[in-house]
Amino acid sequence: MDDFDLIIIGAGSGNMLISPEMDSWRIAIIERWTFGGTCLNRGCIPSKMLIFPADRAAEAADSSCLGISTSFNGADWPAIVDRVFGRIDPIAEGGRQYRHSNPNVTVFEADARFVGERQLSVDGRVITGKQVVIAAGARTFIPPVPGLDTVAFHTSDTVLRLAELPRHLVILGGGFIAAELGHVFRSLGSAVTIINRSEHLLSAEDHDVSEGFTKIAAERFTLHLGAQVDRVESTSAGVAVHVSDGSGSHVVEGDVLLVATGRHPNGDQLDGALAGVDVSPSGAVLVDEFGRTSAPGVWALGDVNGRHQLKHMANGEAKVVRHNVLHPDDLRRFDARPAPHAVFTSPQIGAIGPTERALRGSGADVRVITQSYGAAAYGWALEDTTGFVKLIGDPKTRTLLAAHIFGHEASILVQLLVQGMHLGATVDEMANGQVWIHPALSEIVEQALLSLIEAFDTEEV
Repeated sequence: MDDFDLIIIGAGSGNMLISPEMDSWRIAIIERWTFGGTCLNRGCIPSKMLIFPADRAAEAADSSCLGISTSFNGADWPAIVDRVFGRIDPIAEGGRQYRHSNPNVTVFEADARFVGERQLSVDGRVITGKQVVIAAGARTFIPPVPGLDTVAFHTSDTVLRLAELPRHLVILGGGFIAAELGHVFRSLGSAVTIINRSEHLLSAEDHDVSEGFTKIAAERFTLHLGAQVDRVESTSAGVAVHVSDGSGSHVVEGDVLLVATGRHPNGDQLDGALAGVDVSPSGAVLVDEFGRTSAPGVWALGDVNGRHQLKHMANGEAKVVRHNVLHPDDLRRFDARPAPHAVFTSPQIGAIGPTERALRGSGADVRVITQSYGAAAYGWALEDTTGFVKLIGDPKTRTLLAAHIFGHEASILVQLLVQGMHLGATVDEMANGQVWIHPALSEIVEQALLSLIEAFDTEEV
């Protein structure tokens, strides 16, 4: 049996744990796939590198509202894919080689499962650690659709590396993966059909955002909403999806099928019960506010603990766990403030905090305002008729509880509000405590904050 001071399961955010303070430690890092994890290799980074040219293509396809004549004349999909992964793959391989070169680190490129208290079976060996960090991530959820196991299909793990641009991409699911990748392939020339069991796309977002996006998506994609997939089958051209919805039964045929029905944590693949590690029915490794699991000396961070499926939150948790592993008598807590997120579809979405319905359902006394992009000078320049900033505030504390932005560069605009909320500023301080550049798009955030102040002051509290 091999003994280690620290065992890390997963080389995504888990790879960040190793610091110079651990140079005298004997460390094992276990990765069954590719170094860098989901974000680098098959998630947020390659998808955004594909979304950027998709945005340019969509703009070129229709700029008549700006008084200019442009056109989209086609995409060299193989060249785009080569550009993306020609940059990413060397980074992942470089990370792998670097860890192999560390004299105090042993790399296991294999699966791992617990066989006892802080003991893991890996690559035919049993290793034990004084401390173990689980950073095993999440995997795509494959729904139990009849026939799905008999047809060729892709998930977000594989679809970004397609050899050719699809003629007709059929997507099962209506969440952020469907919204982002649907935008990529539609903008670059594919026909796209989205089949979703909910009546709206992006149903986890605030209802105004979800409804606004669904309306715009209906102009770009073929949508089957409130739909049930009865079965799928192979055809000579690809795949046929048999769908039932409010208008009857349909057969949707395409050459590529993308299953984008969500992701769930990998905790259920580790045999945690053998090590005293509690795992939820959804596969999440349960942790407390310090990142500790139910087993002494075992920690969990990132997607696998079920708190968030966001790379920036996983990185923050990695910093906390690294400190706690090094300083067990001075534990730090995970960040419990609202987690911001963005969806890089078209239009973009940026959000922080609960939805309006969640807050009202909790009985909270709130004020809600919605400010149109078109009310700001830069919104005029964009000819924007659909974008908005929605703010939800507490009239008693005059603080911002949530923000939901739908429109151009929403992922950037929401950061202004994230900063104010996380630093504890009131709405009044956010709006009036700084100078806002005119006529930048950020003025729409200023206007929204001022509107919320007016709602605080004019509505009965």
